Amino acid sequence: MNLCWRLTHRCVQPIFKNWALTNQICGKANEKGLRMGKLTDDMKRVVEQQKLGFVATVREDGTPNLSPKGTFLVLDDEHLIFGEIRSPNTIKNLEERPAMEVNFVDPFARKGFRAKGIASFIARDTTEFNELFPRFSQWGDLSNRINGIVKLKVEEALPLSSPAYDIGATEEALRSHWKDYFLSIQPDSNEASNA
Repeated sequence: MNLCWRLTHRCVQPIFKNWALTNQICGKANEKGLRMGKLTDDMKRVVEQQKLGFVATVREDGTPNLSPKGTFLVLDDEHLIFGEIRSPNTIKNLEERPAMEVNFVDPFARKGFRAKGIASFIARDTTEFNELFPRFSQWGDLSNRINGIVKLKVEEALPLSSPAYDIGATEEALRSHWKDYFLSIQPDSNEASNA
């Protein structure tokens, strides 16, 4: 499914009630390359720099489960992986309903992407786990707590950006603003040492 299909079926279709028009619009969108089924170089960069992805799964009762995962890695053009350390609800949900979406956002640039697809759990002490586990060595001792690896087969990946860009904000301006903001909310080192 591409962005055009989603937009036209959610927005245009109820207004025009014309499937032929919807299909014509979507066909043109596919010709222009609006469909994205794999990770771009920029998406890979975001994962490599940010590491933290927010994983959405679905509970048995149909309600969402959202959980931050801080050990994300890019496996290849169509797969993302994270080390499962303390994620019993996420793993339970994926075992029963393997659909998963993950969002990555650079908090300074206010840009990122969303990726969705089907996830699988790779148990510790399996051949595939043993092949993938060395990739997590950058986390040092924390990697020893990895119980398994979740692998997402990306079926759709779409960029995300702040509405601030729609009104003319530049990445440079947003980075400067959010850097100043995050510095302003940090505890003062003098106050912390006097406490």
